Amino acid sequence: MKKIFVTYNNIVSSLGFDTVSNIENISREVSGIKRIDNEKLLREPFYSSLLDTEKLDVAFQKNGVSSEYTRLEKMMILSLQDVIKQSNIPLDAKTGFIISTTKGNVDVLDEDSKFSKERAYLSELGKQIQQFLGLQNEAVIISNACVSGIMAVSVAKRMIESKLYNHVLIVSGDVVSEFILSGFQSFQAISDAPCKPFSKNRTGINIGEAAASVLVTSNSDYLSNDAVQILGDASCNDANHISGPSRTGEGLYRSMESAFEEANIETDQVDYVSLHGTATNYNDEMEAIALNRMHLENVPVNSLKGYYGHTLGASGLLETIVGMQSLYNNILYASYGFDELGVSQSINIIKKTESKELTVFLKTASGFGGCNTAVLFKKIKNK
Repeated sequence: MKKIFVTYNNIVSSLGFDTVSNIENISREVSGIKRIDNEKLLREPFYSSLLDTEKLDVAFQKNGVSSEYTRLEKMMILSLQDVIKQSNIPLDAKTGFIISTTKGNVDVLDEDSKFSKERAYLSELGKQIQQFLGLQNEAVIISNACVSGIMAVSVAKRMIESKLYNHVLIVSGDVVSEFILSGFQSFQAISDAPCKPFSKNRTGINIGEAAASVLVTSNSDYLSNDAVQILGDASCNDANHISGPSRTGEGLYRSMESAFEEANIETDQVDYVSLHGTATNYNDEMEAIALNRMHLENVPVNSLKGYYGHTLGASGLLETIVGMQSLYNNILYASYGFDELGVSQSINIIKKTESKELTVFLKTASGFGGCNTAVLFKKIKNK
């Protein structure tokens, strides 16, 4: 089986418009989450990581256009544009294109939107980005709740294994909107303070927005310094509930078990786990149970939601990119906001940013509808 890699990458978020800026802020334990007073989005103040609209527009205007594109389209184009430039990948028929998102341009359905309602179709989002960047292939849309970002990596891997493409470009993204906030508010899941994943004093979720992009390839000529090899991946659905995960962590456990089987490695070879860690009671408890079932309870773990909030369809890919930087820099980044363990089973939360020799990391994600994904990555180069 040929080796497949995740390589050149970009993050566009409240912490910066490139991966370097994001990692510098995370290294200093700077969070992008702030108190937001915007009644158009939510009647009461809430905590979120929002992109600065003016900075986004200024960055996008360098392309010579602005008004024809939605907020999400601008974020995604800027992110993927950077990866294409970095990698110098040929934009031919053998380069595939994946978009992962939970809700896409859902904000165009707002009454005051200047865009047509048709722009809310995910296929239209794909068409806009494809045409702007001159990609030959139409976008394959991955919209499977909050595993979408990391599942896109698995799908890209299979596309290359099946020889459908030589390379696959992925862009993931979601924006904060009234629709999304009101939905989570209906679950009484929105926190009235910055989120604290896995903490005893956590009070719920923060929603954030971001775009993230990577190149997936089997060609070793396109390896960045922080490139990683995909060792194994799997997705399983626990079929428990439309929004509540299995209380036994069954879907996540089986996803990890299958990923390890494909990778042909033991759990003691994993140096770090990037968890989903939404700071909701059900999710955090389920992940702790699944980790213990896999005998990963002593491996250092973190959640990045304290820096970004939950960026929905972007979260899995964004957090994979941060994991790549962890391996390359040999640094474990603190799980921001953590105080005292608030789950029933012991897990090894990274409490402060520290140096450690790292080679392999595991990325997990879980989402509504019972979906779960796990992917194992291995470092290619040393810094």
